[in-house]
Amino acid sequence: MTGDAAPTRPGPQPVLALLAAAHGGPALAVGVIAGLLALRSDLRPLDAAVVTAAVLTGQLTIGWGNDLRDLPRDRAVGRTDKPLACGDLPVDWVVRALVVAGLACLVLSALAGWRVALVNVVLGVGAGHAYNLGLKATRWSWVPYACACGTLPSVVTLAGAAPAWAPPWATGTGAALGVGAHLLNTLPDLADDERTGVRGLPHRIGERPSRVLAVVLLSAASLLAVLGPAGPPPAWAWAVLVLVAVLVVLTSATRGRAPFRAAVAIALLDVVLLVAAG
Repeated sequence: MTGDAAPTRPGPQPVLALLAAAHGGPALAVGVIAGLLALRSDLRPLDAAVVTAAVLTGQLTIGWGNDLRDLPRDRAVGRTDKPLACGDLPVDWVVRALVVAGLACLVLSALAGWRVALVNVVLGVGAGHAYNLGLKATRWSWVPYACACGTLPSVVTLAGAAPAWAPPWATGTGAALGVGAHLLNTLPDLADDERTGVRGLPHRIGERPSRVLAVVLLSAASLLAVLGPAGPPPAWAWAVLVLVAVLVVLTSATRGRAPFRAAVAIALLDVVLLVAAG
């Protein structure tokens, strides 16, 4: 894998370059969500830390695997935001980081229990790598996101003293949020992806239908997170739903970058609702 790497030049911030190659923002976001869910659960602090670290290290491997897999395509389209593609980061550094993070994910997942290991490694991290290795270029590109994000609440609940799957509303919220995020995340790269032969679901249905579908899914996630838990929703949750409704209107009544930003805002509110519902 390292034999055909382009000559590299030393990056000013090697650690930051490694994080960028790992898609550090999304990986950290998923790790934070797992951590907040763990803190909201009945897990002991040490168990919550182990589960969070297991999820985070797994997400890092997905990001590094993605950039390694996409390296030829990223170079072909001149991606200057990818450290590997522009030569700011040696390929073998990323390979080593992926191996270390992968081993850490396996060990941490096992420490959290065999159920957590099975769900996190196979349905979470495994789904992410299945996306990298081919599903991203098919009409089934949404499935890994639905699988990984839908099972994330269960990674936490299965680590408890009484292991159990997360309730259906939490699984549905995570899955809808994950697929909506997939659609939004792909929109800025539609043209570059098409040039290199990547045609996932967003590419096949187009930019506007993808944005509309993302808003529908994110709105559904909001409703599930508010109406799913037992008991009457708190007043603040209804207020959040009103804000979501306003943002939905903005996505259809505005142009330019505003609809995309409004949809991202809905996704962030969904995360708050999911964590708050716990």
